[in-house]
Amino acid sequence: MVDPALGEPFLSRCAALADRLQTLPDKPEETVAATLRTLWHLAAGRALSVEAATRTALAPLDAAAEAGLNALIERRLSGIPLAHLSGRQHFMGLEMLAGKDALIPRAETELLGGAALEVLRGLAARSNSTNSVTVVDVCTGSGNLALALAHHEPKARVFAADLSADAVDLARRNAIHLGLQSRVELRVGDLLEPFNQARFHAQVDLLVCNPPYISSKKVDTMSGEISGFEPRLAFDGGPLGIGILNRVIREAPLYLRPGGWLAIEVGLGQAAATVKRMQGMGAYRSVKALTNHVGEPRAVLAQT
Repeated sequence: MVDPALGEPFLSRCAALADRLQTLPDKPEETVAATLRTLWHLAAGRALSVEAATRTALAPLDAAAEAGLNALIERRLSGIPLAHLSGRQHFMGLEMLAGKDALIPRAETELLGGAALEVLRGLAARSNSTNSVTVVDVCTGSGNLALALAHHEPKARVFAADLSADAVDLARRNAIHLGLQSRVELRVGDLLEPFNQARFHAQVDLLVCNPPYISSKKVDTMSGEISGFEPRLAFDGGPLGIGILNRVIREAPLYLRPGGWLAIEVGLGQAAATVKRMQGMGAYRSVKALTNHVGEPRAVLAQT
């Protein structure tokens, strides 16, 4: 394998792409060079996420592959998300399938995933060798949180659901792709309704959720790369953006066992009110906001 990343064919395309490519702040990993590497690999017949593409040597392209690369570049410049072109997205160490049926997992959600995994590992360490730890993930989308938690903690028995049947179908394909179909059970339904059974009431150790939290009005003004290609259902949190978030907070105590945990992602500016609301409910203790690498509170963790 030859890596021509420092050669003229790569550099000239990089320069041309830099003049036209518009990137989104919630996909900081998609730099000009990383985007070109991803499309280069795809033209060579390798479907890789942008993260995997940056770590993998590039192969020289023949004339047909170069034409394919030029076509891929134009498709990316037309607004098609990079993850939709490659069909791959990296999340918490996993190379996942991506597509139009669900939200493309964002790096920012690894804050929630990392906190949930830390809680999960603590719960697993305190359980005996035969007991599994029950995890429920709602608004699962492509299944990224559910599958990452199952992958990184062998004791986790994960159940996940989404209102969108198409999203659940993608999550099932991801479970098969990652070899986790025996440990992650997927259901279609509205938030926690698919688990409204005695076997889940006061039996869940960890409940995670990355809900839609953008106001309906703001969704209408989002970048065309998002609004034109990713499902509105994954973003629209109602008139104020907190409708689904509030439902999860309100409904979760029925399912969490005493000492169980709720971990949720929130939008910019929503953490303080969410923490205050949960502290005032009486059902939660140790409620705290979690901040990202630039100090923004973007997730909330609480114990019952």
